[in-house]
Amino acid sequence: MLTTEDFDYDLPQELIAQTPIEKRDSSRLLVLDHKTGEMADKHFYDIIDQLHAGDAVVMNDSRVMPARLYGVKADTGGHEEVLLLRNTVDDEWETLMKPARHAHVGTKVVFGDGELTATVTKILDHGGRMIKFDYDGIFLEILESLGETPLPPYIKEKLDDPERYQTVYSKELGSAAAPTAGLHWTKELLKKVEDKGVKLVYLTLHVGLGTFRPVSEDNIEDHKMHSEFYQFSQEAADTLNEVHRNGGGIVATGTTSIRTLETVATKFDGELKADSGWTDIFIKPGYEWKAVDAFITNFHLPKSTLVMLVASFTGRETILNAYEHAIKERYRFFSFGDAMFIK
Repeated sequence: MLTTEDFDYDLPQELIAQTPIEKRDSSRLLVLDHKTGEMADKHFYDIIDQLHAGDAVVMNDSRVMPARLYGVKADTGGHEEVLLLRNTVDDEWETLMKPARHAHVGTKVVFGDGELTATVTKILDHGGRMIKFDYDGIFLEILESLGETPLPPYIKEKLDDPERYQTVYSKELGSAAAPTAGLHWTKELLKKVEDKGVKLVYLTLHVGLGTFRPVSEDNIEDHKMHSEFYQFSQEAADTLNEVHRNGGGIVATGTTSIRTLETVATKFDGELKADSGWTDIFIKPGYEWKAVDAFITNFHLPKSTLVMLVASFTGRETILNAYEHAIKERYRFFSFGDAMFIK
């Protein structure tokens, strides 16, 4: 039995990256061969040397919403912070509210000059709130003007340019957090990769804040995964199936791309087909990988489901050795940190 403690490691606080590096693709890249455990210290722009004509790079084109709103309670004037997690039906959202203590069912919150209001409709088991919005016009446009982009809790610095917490190919608005492995790509580097004969394939998975939620159970089998919405097109499926038929490799950018591809492949007995829906797939040691041959990923939080996902591909000891090497070599960790290429 594997426990949560089996995926712990000691990280010096100063290695948690607080700001993005000046040039996206100049971040460092730790190349790990998961079969031999061999490692090489590179830069992200060297990724092109790891890719071959006939391969495909898969990217998540979800865009982070300005999901943090500041408002006041209609009855008391007390300040309330609302973080949107996901849209369930119509204008009803699952949220986290701060302070939550007095946010009872029926509490009304006013944002901006009153162009947007919200009413608490339900208190959720995890302490969050379901709220229903009321407004005139287009919700996402109002959100763009009133909301701000939320950063992960371990980032304390203010971000000068909010676009640095978006990938250069972000398009489909809906994430509460960025698919951060993609932050290293530049348009120029993607063009070079394409010119080499590598296919560029996009899918969408809207990242929820559950991605940062620590595993609280001792036995990892008892952990309940959060759900995230994905969309995978017929065009993407056809391209990737052809890549595999011709002997090429599918290289996923980030755990969100992995979760989508493996969800679809699990659903269709190893084949990739057009699909959309909610996934709560928990990829952990013992999982049999079906679609992804190699991947790019950042360095993840200790004891997180993301470390477990990576360990299911590499083996637990191999990934912990790689993390130990990265700490010794002073790599930068988490969302704005450096990357790994695992093959």
